[in-house]
Amino acid sequence: MTTTRREAIAGGIALAATAGLPAAATAQARGMGEVLDSHDCLGLAGLVAKRKVSAAELLEAAIARTEAQNPKFNFMAQKHYDYGRRAIAAGLPEGPFRGVPWLLKDLNTHIAGEVTGNGSRLYNGQKASVTSELVRRIERAGFVIFGKTTTPEFGLTGTTESVATGATRNPWNPERVAGGSSGGAAAAVAAGVIPAAHATDGGGSIRIPASACGLFGLKPSRGRVPMGPARTEGWGGMSVHHAVSRTVRDSAAILDATHGPELGSRYSAPTPERAFLAEVGRDPGKLRIALMLAPFSGAPVDPEVIAATRAAAKLLESLGHHVEEAAPKIDFASIAASSFALMASSVAADCEDRAKLLGITLGPDVVERTTMEFIAIGQGMTGRDFARGNNAYQAAAVAIAQFMEEFDVILSPTLSAPPLPLGRIGLDTGRSMAEWGREVGTFTAFTGIANGTGQPAMSLPLAMSADGLPIGVMVTGRYGEEGLLFRLAGQVERAAPWIGRRAKV
Repeated sequence: MTTTRREAIAGGIALAATAGLPAAATAQARGMGEVLDSHDCLGLAGLVAKRKVSAAELLEAAIARTEAQNPKFNFMAQKHYDYGRRAIAAGLPEGPFRGVPWLLKDLNTHIAGEVTGNGSRLYNGQKASVTSELVRRIERAGFVIFGKTTTPEFGLTGTTESVATGATRNPWNPERVAGGSSGGAAAAVAAGVIPAAHATDGGGSIRIPASACGLFGLKPSRGRVPMGPARTEGWGGMSVHHAVSRTVRDSAAILDATHGPELGSRYSAPTPERAFLAEVGRDPGKLRIALMLAPFSGAPVDPEVIAATRAAAKLLESLGHHVEEAAPKIDFASIAASSFALMASSVAADCEDRAKLLGITLGPDVVERTTMEFIAIGQGMTGRDFARGNNAYQAAAVAIAQFMEEFDVILSPTLSAPPLPLGRIGLDTGRSMAEWGREVGTFTAFTGIANGTGQPAMSLPLAMSADGLPIGVMVTGRYGEEGLLFRLAGQVERAAPWIGRRAKV
């Protein structure tokens, strides 16, 4: 399939040539920004299918919006504008998202021949030799990739600030964090560039920025979405891929387009009963919900966050669900040590291999201060430490699964506080590892357990702080039960719609 003459003209390609205007400016002049603002991804795809807009128009509108907003919020790590234009010119597949602009996260997600920076100077200019299976599925669905979003170095913290790409700012308040490590993706969506964007989650990195930027963010079950072929798991199985979005239905439809086994993977999530999109409008039934207001670590939680979570519990009760305060019992100390062992070992191995390939010595000229401490600790880890970490997470998974024989889902805060000021939990702030760990661990105290156990969890954008910052609440489900989470999310979205709540950018 090739680009039609109408698409070329509508996208500004031919018109710009005759009028002497850039294609992006032409698209903006045609009022396409309003189209981006008023539709989610499925809505945009519907307009393309009905020939009310073209893929080229949407791409140039997204590029124009990027060029307008990125200087304020710094969410773009790589610009692949011509890559997107070439994809349209070559002809897009007839997928469910045909013609919809898309951004990838610049972390272990590859397009052959294009740069993957991983938020680090260590990978400066590194071009991928393979295309990720997830990228292939995204493109088969009809999405048009036009760039990659920022991430902290190797996705290691709950803010998107790095020496390599600078600080990503929250569209709700540019002095606050956009969350991490998918902060660039969340900032781009919150700034109105596109309605949804690719994100990854190794310790909360979909849910943290979704909460910070007022978006819906679902972390799928381990093994649900492909990560290969370069490798089929990250951080010992803690990391997963999916998206942040404005609407629940987009998240479900994107997961429909991308989930399923991949060649060589050692595991895959259970086959769903039906399409995830079909779940969004279904009645979840009367659920048994455990309300968990304190994290396993015992870290303090901001009173506004507690109030927002209690309000969500009341909303769920009004929808017919049974809610009671309860929490699983796990050995938090062993879980914290397990997470650190898996992360530090993985970071050390990756950085050592990269430095060997480049023939350089690892130091502060190529990696950030806290990353160097991760590497040093990882270099001291043994195979026994890694095995014990894996064993501890398996024990936690069993304990929580047993707890969830009595409860269908767990309701908790997503974050322990509204978005923090920039400069506090970055990897190069000059703080000691212990100080950094305490602050980032407190801020993100609720999210990491689902990564270790492999369970799906979602952040719902249900509240705002007194000073106008988003507050998300988290719902964690049983392993493999994204369908139930989508049913509940759809019900909540209808009862307390958030689509009209936007950052004033």
